[in-house]
This record gives sequence, structure tokens and C-alpha cells, in this order.
Amino acid sequence: MFKNQIGKRSNKVKNAVERGAVKKFAEAIGDLHPIYFDEDAGRLSRYQKNIAPPTFPRVFDYGVIEDLYLPNKGLIHGEQSFHYERPLYVGEEIYCYSQVKNYFEKKGNFGEMGFLVMENCGEDSEGNVIFTSSSTVVISEAVRKVLAK
Repeated sequence: MFKNQIGKRSNKVKNAVERGAVKKFAEAIGDLHPIYFDEDAGRLSRYQKNIAPPTFPRVFDYGVIEDLYLPNKGLIHGEQSFHYERPLYVGEEIYCYSQVKNYFEKKGNFGEMGFLVMENCGEDSEGNVIFTSSSTVVISEAVRKVLAK
């Protein structure tokens, strides 16, 4: 169903690691470590600045992959992982894009299930990778029927 999408990617989108957004995100996930929002704690840390929580990239805009359509409801979030080359620094700009890494199908108790593996990337202004995240979207048989129409 999505095999023809493998390898497609979005254009890069500029995102800001904004101090207020980082603080609100940290509060929302219940991680109030001062490294995220206290300027003194950031300056005295090994990074010498504030950093964002590891899952903060979930809020970034990764652009749109042309001709990749997923419905707004019925999808199942499978798994997600993050890999960092270095932390995200509060105040910096990140260039993000998304890519379809794989698609496969399996038969399960609820019928044929599709598994769409996506990779999100964030780079600095020189094109150096800061982080990648991989996520799997599970597409149930009910959703597959809607998409097949």
C-alpha cells in the first residue's frame, strides 16, 4: 500500500528551539529539570546553555511528503526512538524533514496490518545532523479499507 513511498522525503522546514516552548513542554511532561529553563543552571552545565528535553522534537514541523496521505483518525502509534549527536540548544534554529524509511504488512488477529516506518531528522544551519527519530505507524485493516477507496 505504501511501498511506492519508500525513500520519499519532505523539504526542510526551519524550526526554533524557543525558550517558552521548551519550558511549557517540560512542564507538560512533568520533567522540571532546571537545565531546560533556568538560565543559571544552563550556563553552569557542561553545555554552558539550556537544552531541550529529549522528546522535544515531537513538536517540530517536518514538512509534507508529497502524495503521502494518512487519515486523521484510526492510526495506531507503534513505537518511537530518538538518537542524538548532541542536545538541542535553547535559542537555536533547526532544519527538519521527514522521510519514509520502510513499509511492510503482517497478518494479525484483527486482519492485515500495515507498518509505516518514518524517520524525522533535525540538522543545524550547516547541514550537520543533530538528531534522528524513528517512528512506526500501524495501519489497521479498517484504515486500509478507507485508504483503498
